Amino acid sequence: MHSSILYKMILYFFLLLCTSVDCLYIEEEVWQEPLTIAEDGGSVKLTCLYTKQRTTTIIWLRQKLGEKPYVVATSYQLQPAQYYNIFEKNVRFNARIGPSSFNLSISNIKLSDSATYYCAVTFLYEITFGQGTVLIVKDQSLKKRTHVQQDMVEMVEPGDSVTQCTIVTDRCAGDHNVHWFRHGLGDSQSGIIYTQGQSSGQCEKSFNASSSSQTCVYSLPKNLRVSDAGTYYCAVVACGEILFGNEAKRNIKDAHFQIEVLVLLSIIRSAVLLLIFIICLLCTYIGH
Repeated sequence: MHSSILYKMILYFFLLLCTSVDCLYIEEEVWQEPLTIAEDGGSVKLTCLYTKQRTTTIIWLRQKLGEKPYVVATSYQLQPAQYYNIFEKNVRFNARIGPSSFNLSISNIKLSDSATYYCAVTFLYEITFGQGTVLIVKDQSLKKRTHVQQDMVEMVEPGDSVTQCTIVTDRCAGDHNVHWFRHGLGDSQSGIIYTQGQSSGQCEKSFNASSSSQTCVYSLPKNLRVSDAGTYYCAVVACGEILFGNEAKRNIKDAHFQIEVLVLLSIIRSAVLLLIFIICLLCTYIGH
């Protein structure tokens, strides 16, 4: 009798504890746009959406290439954002909390704002990160003396190379690197997919009385599949600055789909011929 009462009390206490701290494991999800491109002097909003199951604190962090991440802002229990580090008194950064979002706006964008921005949600000792948003800030002044062009063919065959990037510059004769970015369609992956050094491109120098220029052509060495459809960008890094080419959209012909269509057309044609043959037989039979 006493043991039964004790058992019920322990079970009741356990259920009460579970209700208060949420014993059931519910995985949080955080969604971020993988790639955002902005122009210096402009503004941008970085989106962070999350499933509010057990979230207590939401965090924005910024990580520049080769550096450790720094906390930009946090929000505890949907309270207004609190800022940290160099962002504490930087009015250009503004984080706004919502029922299931914590978006970070940046105004008067500078080249130094280029980085990967991570959104994370926490509950007790658990932390869940989003995939991160790569923010690329274009320097418009480079366009006057450096030109980046991409081929604009949209429909390509499986197995073809993705795209070519041509760089013409008289601004910086030193080495430069080319980074390839891809913005996928639907659930396909996005982000940086390849990096090339100057030695991997075909470069030619030309000289005239007024100036000298250098032209380099880079190809992304990737055989395409249907899942590789998306928008591709090439970015040139030279003398500590970055310049983007125009976007190049790639739609990949689906060979399997084409085969299925041909098979279907063949079946339809055979069915039509068979129907004509049957009609002819019926006409002959009725005539007799």
